[in-house]
Amino acid sequence: MKKINILTKIAECGVVAVVRADSKEEAVNISEACVEGGIQGIEVTFTVQGAEEVIKELATLYQNNNNVVIGAGTVLDATTARIAILAGAQFVVSPAFDQETATLCNLYQVPYMPGCMTLTEMKRALEAGVDIVKLFPGSAFGPDFVKAVKAPLPQINIMPTGGVSLDNVEQWIKNGCVAVGVGGNLLAPAKTGEFNKITEYAKQYIEKVQAARGR
Repeated sequence: MKKINILTKIAECGVVAVVRADSKEEAVNISEACVEGGIQGIEVTFTVQGAEEVIKELATLYQNNNNVVIGAGTVLDATTARIAILAGAQFVVSPAFDQETATLCNLYQVPYMPGCMTLTEMKRALEAGVDIVKLFPGSAFGPDFVKAVKAPLPQINIMPTGGVSLDNVEQWIKNGCVAVGVGGNLLAPAKTGEFNKITEYAKQYIEKVQAARGR
């Protein structure tokens, strides 16, 4: 049930913030700004120095908030996945599919979202028990690609990352994406310390996702 609950929260919100930052403090501030704006899925990438400490801090901070889920991103292997899970990560995201990581995440009932580009990769991910496939980089394909994929694979849950913006997020959702991953377009104001702008952008992403779903 734990795995289903996490997947449900991500799908209901529809937006996962892909947090990259120059420091642990910046990563925490970005995450808080996103949550304040209504984004409930926070993916702390392992390109952030001390990522596991950020995950641990956020997991503690939001332990009484049943709506927020904290995950780990840019996880390249099973060893890193285990470090992330022990730190409190509730889902694991990779730029590419890795069988050992899939096996480990299944063992602990933690959702694994690997980056895939081709139908062959997506099929392999589904066979390994993956519930949400990360279309990466989304900018290489665009929203129309999702409709093409879901013709032969209607059962697949796709979350594009890279190339998702306020201008096209509604089209991604309308074309069948279960959620979207947003990084640079959402987090750019962090470079100037304008975290309030991140909160405003987060609200706009949530509003557009809900509008695309007819809510």
